[in-house]
Amino acid sequence: MFPAAKRTGTAGATPRTEEHVMPIVTIQQGPRDIELKRELVARVTDAFVDSLNIPAEAVQVWIHEVPTDSWGVAGKLTADK
Repeated sequence: MFPAAKRTGTAGATPRTEEHVMPIVTIQQGPRDIELKRELVARVTDAFVDSLNIPAEAVQVWIHEVPTDSWGVAGKLTADK
């Protein structure tokens, strides 16, 4: 499980207590540097916290990295571009 991101938006908002549905966000992408993934997870988490008014701990972000030789665009492997 990824560590919860630090919440940066909507200062002083009270999280909803009637429901804490755990959103699970799956991101499919090519391989990226770990620092870029940290920033991505933090920003995605903040978006859910701000829009759904839920605690950051309720948000899970899964990154599925696909190597460039395992997907294609316009009939060609991305590794061949």
